Amino acid sequence: MSPVPVVEAVVSHLRREAEIGGYEAHDEAEAAIEAAYGSVARLINAGEDEIAFVENATRAWDMAFYAIDLSPGDRILTSRSEYASNVIAFLQRARVRGAAVEVVPDGPDGALSTEALAAMIDERVKLIAVNHVPSQNGLVNPAAQIGAIARAAGVLYLLDACQSIGQLPVDVAEIGCHLLSATGRKFLRGPRGTGFLYVDREVLGELEPPFLDLHAAQWTAPEEYVMRPDARRFETWESNYAARIGLGVAVEYALAVGLPAIEARNAVLAERLRSCLAAVPGVTVHDRGSRQSAITTFTVDGVEPVAVRDRLNAAGINVSVTTSATAMFDMPGRGISSVTRASPHYYNDEHEVDALVTCLQHIRKT
Repeated sequence: MSPVPVVEAVVSHLRREAEIGGYEAHDEAEAAIEAAYGSVARLINAGEDEIAFVENATRAWDMAFYAIDLSPGDRILTSRSEYASNVIAFLQRARVRGAAVEVVPDGPDGALSTEALAAMIDERVKLIAVNHVPSQNGLVNPAAQIGAIARAAGVLYLLDACQSIGQLPVDVAEIGCHLLSATGRKFLRGPRGTGFLYVDREVLGELEPPFLDLHAAQWTAPEEYVMRPDARRFETWESNYAARIGLGVAVEYALAVGLPAIEARNAVLAERLRSCLAAVPGVTVHDRGSRQSAITTFTVDGVEPVAVRDRLNAAGINVSVTTSATAMFDMPGRGISSVTRASPHYYNDEHEVDALVTCLQHIRKT
């Protein structure tokens, strides 16, 4: 759910486009559009020149991944909790380029094992690409420890922060990733259809975006072009500027609340939810990891997760369903075909958590 200032910023710009025209509204709002780069840079402790805006997290991740030159025999290391969209891209690239996709085992707590990762590193490893927080599990992967291993080995590190941005502090300098993709919606509470990509300026010169246009590059001669020297080489000229302005407002809103405060509040709500769910007979919580996010996944004996979702939604409680088709390295091995997913955020309160649990108790009885 977007805060009111985000909605007002988006609607205001759309109205202005209707009143004076798209180009004119863009020129008028140029300061706000440019300010969004600084907002995101502060959010993740990066430079403004290291930020690119794209239409969603998937496109941000794709632009980074497909910019990496892979050759036969190159190895891609990923996590067991990886999301379907990323894995499909791995498999496509492996099929076309002859690279190998290898899954790093989990540690005892269910998060990626950094010991196993370190043992798998050799000169053929071209990329470490993992999620910070998976969509089907409440765990938080050890992003900074992974970064230390990647940096020591001189291996590119792509972090999918789609589920962590906006609910956890994310510092790219501390994490040590070279590339990071994120969405504007979800926990950041920005408009749908927004996302951003971080590209470490140290590796920018090694990366050729999968496609370019007259914004990403300059046509310098009939048969020559020069790419932009900053991360905006991963952008395209046409964009939803109303949504981009809204994203900047959403980032400023999160910064004003404070990411450490958001994480602390979310931890209280998620712990309450997990402990209460675990106390309901027939309810199983499936989250793993020694460090956990606000994402809480569970099943109810004898009731399909879709039915649980529908009953909760009918009661005004928003949850979703995640299936094993999106996490085939992870869920089938744990004997799980689908889960109901609740994602409390800092604007929720304890009464809403308790209402979810009470509703589940009624579902169990009917």
